[in-house]
Amino acid sequence: MTAALDSWAVMAVLNAEPAAPRVRDAIERGAVMSWINLGEVYYLTTRRRGEALARRAVDALQRRVSVELPDTPLVMAAAAIKARSRMSYADAFCVATARRHGALVYTGDPEIVALDGDDLEVVDLRTAR
Repeated sequence: MTAALDSWAVMAVLNAEPAAPRVRDAIERGAVMSWINLGEVYYLTTRRRGEALARRAVDALQRRVSVELPDTPLVMAAAAIKARSRMSYADAFCVATARRHGALVYTGDPEIVALDGDDLEVVDLRTAR
């Protein structure tokens, strides 16, 4: 099954965190990501490690992950998710992208993990495999 990645998952790879192998495996099997979430990766990496590394990280991800620009239906779906929850608007784009593709969400973000259930399956990267 396809994985939808949020910035939490990608940052785990970039920071060589314990969840990194699971995320890399999901990427190898096929992953999708919203440009909104990839933008988060860019600004977080720029703040922590500089713009040059952030640009290289985004370029590398674009070659390995299907990155989607938000269209009107996705924006409206993300806005509806945000209206009903405390999660960030960017996280809502990850959830909307996952629902669009019937994908598993790979994250360690508690607000997204809390949605695990009927119409969304979440892989909690904070836990052991």
